[in-house]
Amino acid sequence: MLKMPKVLSVMLTLFTVFFSSNLFASEAASFDLTTNGIGYAALLFFGIAYCLVMLEDVIHLRKSKPVLIAAGLIWGMIGFYYSQNGMSHESEAAFRQNFLEYAELFFFLLVAMTYINAMEERQIFDSLRAWMVNKGFTLRMVFWLTGAMAFFISPIADNLTTALLMCAIVMKVGGKNSKFIVLACINIVVAANAGGAYSPFGDITTLMVWQKGMVEFNTFFALFVPAAVNFLVPALIMNFFISKEVAKGDGEIVYLKRGARRIIVLFLFTICLAVLGHTFLGMPPVLGMMTGLGLLQFFAYFLRKTQKNYFQAAILHAKDEEEHERLRTLGNGAPFDIFNKVAKAEWDTLLFFYGVVLCVGGLGFIGYLSMVSEMLYTNWDATYANVTVGVLSAVIDNIPVMFAVLSMHPDMSTGQWLLVTLTAGVGGSLLSIGSAAGVALMGQARGIYTFGAHLKWTPVIALGYVASIYVHLWFNAGYF
Repeated sequence: MLKMPKVLSVMLTLFTVFFSSNLFASEAASFDLTTNGIGYAALLFFGIAYCLVMLEDVIHLRKSKPVLIAAGLIWGMIGFYYSQNGMSHESEAAFRQNFLEYAELFFFLLVAMTYINAMEERQIFDSLRAWMVNKGFTLRMVFWLTGAMAFFISPIADNLTTALLMCAIVMKVGGKNSKFIVLACINIVVAANAGGAYSPFGDITTLMVWQKGMVEFNTFFALFVPAAVNFLVPALIMNFFISKEVAKGDGEIVYLKRGARRIIVLFLFTICLAVLGHTFLGMPPVLGMMTGLGLLQFFAYFLRKTQKNYFQAAILHAKDEEEHERLRTLGNGAPFDIFNKVAKAEWDTLLFFYGVVLCVGGLGFIGYLSMVSEMLYTNWDATYANVTVGVLSAVIDNIPVMFAVLSMHPDMSTGQWLLVTLTAGVGGSLLSIGSAAGVALMGQARGIYTFGAHLKWTPVIALGYVASIYVHLWFNAGYF
């Protein structure tokens, strides 16, 4: 029986032989590993990891875990190969460049998520939900209101948070009417994804395109009309399958907590800082976002220090019993804690994003993205390639798809960059698993809004997808 040191020695020898540059035909100077064992292993690791990501809802394994390991394995193999050829500095520099790209997006998203969590804790979203539920709208009116609000809120808040908020309203109003809930959920997913496409803050993909400098901030709004068409075409068709039954509210009253409106203003001001800093100073948008986080921290300090005295004085001067009860209820809550909001950020999504960026970056460094870019953007017309990217995003998450396109850096006009931003953003609506909003709503409306229920309406959604592309090619012809 082999002793442990000898086992380790044999394993190390086999690993060295398999990945040694002498085994492969390509020369070290070219560093094209696409036909090497390293390249094939990297594809295998990424493929396995992504299969596990797609099965997250079935096996209940958080999506960040497999891609984190895959990223480590891919860059570990790259580092080994380059160190064997005396070029470890090149692989280190490539990794640092990919990591820096991720770091900028990470802190940007962290600030945005912190603000969203702060607004949620101040009961802004709950208040909006309670107002809509108790208004006595018809189901058809709720269908249109939730869709329209998803379309207009997702450019500011992210499309996932917006979709969850609107779905909560639909579930309250719909009750046991499963047909209404299914159609309303589909409408919300389409609207949230479409709304996220015409703003850099609406989706991670648009944020990446903006931070890379491919499209100017104000140019994104040229996608408003195509995005609206993408939402309205399927909504108009589904509208005829919704009854005009009056929805019944539950009488719930939700009060805004102190400072809620000021946090909204601070969030909008933070966005302005990010945009103005990038536009006029040439600084990365993350600088403005982190400055805005500092402002939120100071405001949290102010709320915490003044909470006791404020509510004691306000309760003494309450005009009636209802006002007294409202202030007493709000005043008994825990003080506002900013780091609690940071802790509640979507860490699984942020770590998943790290894994994806590093995995795709590693595959690009190996040489695969150059091959794909050659096939898509040289052999094909850019329009067909970008439409295909949108269809792919219905099966594969749009984050790695868009990051891959940005890593390829094809030579395209602004109109084509807007097109791929649109298709990658709204293409995920074709399937319920094609976007974070769809996956989240399948969990929230479990057993009602399912993959199969969404699939029945995919042809209708595809009409909106095609229509939005044609509208963009016509309406924004000046950008091509």
